[in-house]
Amino acid sequence: MATTIAISTAIRDRIKEFGMKGETYDEILERLLTSAEERQLRDILMSTKGCITIDEARARAEKKWQK
Repeated sequence: MATTIAISTAIRDRIKEFGMKGETYDEILERLLTSAEERQLRDILMSTKGCITIDEARARAEKKWQK
């Protein structure tokens, strides 16, 4: 089932720049979304936010065992 969305000419032209010969807008957008999802997942998985180094984890573990 197809649907129509309103986008500006500028956005349409930007989408076209990512297209390959004979590719539909649907195919271009599918490829771009897949790429964005993969990057988002990679960014989440590779984030160091809230992480500590292995050395720090070992030091904490040793400190706990010494108590």
